[in-house]
Amino acid sequence: MHKTIEPNILYFGTPVVLISTLNEDGSANLAPMSSAWWLNQSCMLGMSGKSKTVQNIKRERECVLNLPSVDLVNRVDRLALKTGDNSIPAYKAEMGYQYEPDKFGISGFTQVPSELVKAPRAGECPVQLEAELVQMHSFEDPSSIVAMEVKIKRVHIEEELLMGERNHINPERWNPLIMSFCEFFGLGRKLHPSSLVEPFMAKNYGK
Repeated sequence: MHKTIEPNILYFGTPVVLISTLNEDGSANLAPMSSAWWLNQSCMLGMSGKSKTVQNIKRERECVLNLPSVDLVNRVDRLALKTGDNSIPAYKAEMGYQYEPDKFGISGFTQVPSELVKAPRAGECPVQLEAELVQMHSFEDPSSIVAMEVKIKRVHIEEELLMGERNHINPERWNPLIMSFCEFFGLGRKLHPSSLVEPFMAKNYGK
């Protein structure tokens, strides 16, 4: 039996992404988010338009999407309720946010130079995607939420995640950190092979 409800949020489960950007003074900012999805070589990011990360992306027009694995959950959680904006909005202050200028340092992630963008990568994350802003869309209230389309310019993958072909990622070794309704989860065991695997491999890898 189904019941009609009106939940406050709709976070049914998406990978956690640590977005690294550059602040006005050239220092690095690192912020967790979990409203992201990929299609081909592009990614759509949904965030508060008032966030420091969005301000930085709007100005610099680039960022790095760092994808943490489940073993990095404690480091990711250290970034909770931290903001790189020293003028904390009232609504964030009420939630308990604190200004933190050294997001990399407080979380224990290492800054690694990127190759095509100025923002650094988070060295411990097994997946690091250098990206550039394509366009920004207002979502709901223009000052409230924005959807940012970014194009992936370079992909860095931890070698142990690769299988066979250099460009093929082993899904059984990749265990992303997932956020569902503001709680952290990992992936469960593989349930069943998908019928899409063979045609996908044939189209993309000639197998």
